[in-house]
Amino acid sequence: MFVLRATAKLRQRIGPSTSHDGEGSTTLLGDWYATMLPWRPQVALLVNERTLLPALIPLAPAATMPARVAEQVGEVLAAHGVPDPVIRAEVDQMRQWRIAPTANRSVVGVMNEFASLADTWRAAARPNLVDLALRLGATPCSPLYKRHVSPDRELAAFVQQISS
Repeated sequence: MFVLRATAKLRQRIGPSTSHDGEGSTTLLGDWYATMLPWRPQVALLVNERTLLPALIPLAPAATMPARVAEQVGEVLAAHGVPDPVIRAEVDQMRQWRIAPTANRSVVGVMNEFASLADTWRAAARPNLVDLALRLGATPCSPLYKRHVSPDRELAAFVQQISS
């Protein structure tokens, strides 16, 4: 089970909060943060709290978006070269979810920066959301400067650590 920490605007579209206080994700990567990008067609931007790894998913139909997150995250992880057993375990755990409000302002700040960059780069990546997520994942993020600098490197280090 994972917790999808959505912005207020996105929660209005996908449904109300369903998590209970203190309930956390049971997945390796933990909670995912999400916001809505007002593109045509609309897209949801997801950012992992642990690694700051971004993923993008079509929003429509909004009510089913949380159920589709697992498959999209699996595609992004595969594009980053994560081993298949790790991807399968993560996707299987993500089949159940809870919706909650955002709780980490640092992750929300990174998500806002990714949203701005995604707006700038989307014409070059259209319509491939995985390619755009890969490009965003190589972006240096200040919360990662003392560790691995960018989400893609943070993910690689995390996968290496759990595989050892």
